[in-house]
Amino acid sequence: MRRRRRPMALVAALATLLLLPAAGHATTPAAAEGSVRADELLAALRGCDAQLSRGKYRTDSDARASVPVCGRKGAVYWHADMDIDCDGQPTERCNKKTDRWFQPETAFQQSDGRHLNSAGLPFIVVPLPSKIWDYRGAGIGGGTIAAVIHKGEVQYAVVGDLGPKKIIGEASYASAAGLGVDPDPSSGGVDSGVTYLLFPGSAAEPIEDHAAAVAAGEALAERFLAEN
Repeated sequence: MRRRRRPMALVAALATLLLLPAAGHATTPAAAEGSVRADELLAALRGCDAQLSRGKYRTDSDARASVPVCGRKGAVYWHADMDIDCDGQPTERCNKKTDRWFQPETAFQQSDGRHLNSAGLPFIVVPLPSKIWDYRGAGIGGGTIAAVIHKGEVQYAVVGDLGPKKIIGEASYASAAGLGVDPDPSSGGVDSGVTYLLFPGSAAEPIEDHAAAVAAGEALAERFLAEN
């Protein structure tokens, strides 16, 4: 639930190496979830006619504030980067050894009271309430269903964790892997090209049931397109 900046010098030095998948980390997109196409959703999310945030968010701590939270009928969305959240239940992929920023807690918990499994559950991170924007006022909470879009792929997820007040653009290890993004919590993620589409008032029950999030997300995405 915290943000980190990938060192630009390191990125430049390893640019050619990063053309290949990092060993041990899945970067092939999962099978398409549902029939709603990414390009259809993106066409309905152009511009920001209704800005919900009072200002804009940074994508990293040293970036300029450039990302507004926007609204359309039945939806809240933003276009940002993707950093990797590996917090929650310790797993082979997410633990103190694989992620030096690892925390064993997530802001929202499973139905059994355990923290979420970021390596197994696709979820996204929203900023903590601030003067910029308060997600709660937009009908968003733990378990709210989202569609994450990147390079022609749609991944359904839930709101599962909270991040810093001034920074936006983060998703779980499983979300990244499902979209074909390098999920390594230290060096993975992407710097741009990710759209986060949330459906206020919705919820996956229980929060850890990804199949329920996919089924409801597909129906919500279809309704969103019909209304926009």
